[in-house]
Amino acid sequence: MKKVACIILLFNLGLYFCEGADPCCAQPCQNRGFCTSRGFTDYECDCTRTGYYGRNCSSPELLTWLRTLLKPSPNTMHHILTHYKPVWDFINRASFIRNAIMSYVLTSRSHLVDSPPTYNADYGYLSWESYSNLSYYTRTLPPVPHDCPTPMGTAGRKVLPEAKDVVERVLLRRKFTPDPQGSNLMFAFFAQHFTHQFFKTDFKKGPGFTKAGGHGVDLHHIYGDTLERQHKLRLLKDGKLKYQVLKGEVYPPTVRDVGVYMQYPPHVPEEHQFAVGHEVFGLVPGLMMYATLWLREHNRVCDIMRAEHSDWDDERLFQTSRLILTGQTIKIVIEDYVQQLSGYNFQLRFDPELLFTQRFQYQNRISAEFNTLYHWHPLMPVDFRIQEQTYSYQQFVFNTTLVPLHGISGLVEAFTNQVAGRVSGGRNVPPSMVGVASKALEHGREMRYQSLNAYRRRFNMRPYSSFTDLTGDSELASELENLYGDVEGVELYPGLLVERPRPGAVFGETIVEMGAPFSLKGLMGNPICSPEYWKPSTFGGHVGFSLVNSASLEKLVCGNIRGPCPRVSFRVPERPGQAEASLLDAGRTQGVSITPTLAMKDPSSEL
Repeated sequence: MKKVACIILLFNLGLYFCEGADPCCAQPCQNRGFCTSRGFTDYECDCTRTGYYGRNCSSPELLTWLRTLLKPSPNTMHHILTHYKPVWDFINRASFIRNAIMSYVLTSRSHLVDSPPTYNADYGYLSWESYSNLSYYTRTLPPVPHDCPTPMGTAGRKVLPEAKDVVERVLLRRKFTPDPQGSNLMFAFFAQHFTHQFFKTDFKKGPGFTKAGGHGVDLHHIYGDTLERQHKLRLLKDGKLKYQVLKGEVYPPTVRDVGVYMQYPPHVPEEHQFAVGHEVFGLVPGLMMYATLWLREHNRVCDIMRAEHSDWDDERLFQTSRLILTGQTIKIVIEDYVQQLSGYNFQLRFDPELLFTQRFQYQNRISAEFNTLYHWHPLMPVDFRIQEQTYSYQQFVFNTTLVPLHGISGLVEAFTNQVAGRVSGGRNVPPSMVGVASKALEHGREMRYQSLNAYRRRFNMRPYSSFTDLTGDSELASELENLYGDVEGVELYPGLLVERPRPGAVFGETIVEMGAPFSLKGLMGNPICSPEYWKPSTFGGHVGFSLVNSASLEKLVCGNIRGPCPRVSFRVPERPGQAEASLLDAGRTQGVSITPTLAMKDPSSEL
């Protein structure tokens, strides 16, 4: 890197300016203003439609000043939404008020995501390539310019610490910390299964590229990401997918029977190599459990549609059933999954019509930062307990025999009852995940992500003023300071995981406030949520529309297993002794030595 001489600019923010470097390294433009360099000695901030003006877009317009003055902070809003349950019980029953609040939640969150897309790994400025080339993940913030004084621009150390050193010192689990919010392994595996359809990095091109061309909820993790794979998985009769029957129940077919590629190590016998839409879902039984449930649901929906439309051919039955499952997925994600991770007393609702009078674009591009944010490795427990059996990671990974052995009902019951780990707060990444966590950090560096504080500013959060302010833990803060030197130099990925959790919550502020806009825009930006699609005829009439509007996690499970349905939830049950069990789990220590495990060939497929 060329030598540069730095002086301090006497702006209200005390920014660094470096002679011989891109002036935008100092990130002088605030409040979503865009920085354009003018040689190596000057820059210009574009404040258009930011609500701010001035050289650095730091002076608020009158309406912006009033809105900022009156708007509660994200943490204040979170406190209101997670407390005062009697008030929220009343609001949840008052449909007019509830709909108005839900509409505000959707629009205020979604408008934080740029649409059309703006930047990507190679273009830190607007270009036709960054808009039109779907092989890229989009970017929320442009990459840090080349040849800056430090990797974060002008703040922090000139050389970043080794990725593995960061992981082992501040991210590696010393002792399992359970999620105080009560999220369970049903939640953890759902997160992994659901996001695999749009987090599919193409590492042959680089971490800024994706193989998931749909950029959203398209269910290719169920149906395959190519037409060739889809046709191999289809029965080509009655709209159904291929299957096999084991112990009287439906399971996915084998690779040998359908001829699609799946990532299995050589030691997995052919008869246990299940074939599903996504090639890595043989990794853990939790993924194959959900793959099996959705296979059964698709074929169940096909039977219902065939009874309604005896004149329909295989293709129309398949295509309509896929649209129904897409709607069911979005409803379950919003009303069950996002409801659990938010911890809100306000009941979230999936109703596309709430946006029909709003300015809203029914398209989506997956952001690289969203992919990085979703590396929730701390959710994984010490081991896996199923029907009186305890499995280590080595016994659990690529062990598809556990799916028919315990049955879907047995797996659901076990995963519902086992608590997941807390994500934020630091030092809760399992030892077997250290390699994947290190890669995630290295990929963020390769894409030249801006700092954690830069993303907090972008999503209207107060930047952290110190390491203790970030972590709430003096010992962890000291380790971070030794690694990074300046809180403005903390990288995005480790910053998300060491951030102090919200009280009684699985996440810290940044994951929620960053992740929610990406999530809701991706869900509600789906074409089935548009006025053109959201009507009964899209889903084969009122019967199919009802299947979408009545969907839930419980119905997905209970409608697709034999016998009594176990308790189904994304939260561990509250029962006598539950707190003691969680404390016992939390006290089960894991050694800090790094043990090898069977890793996926595509690290982007990790949770």
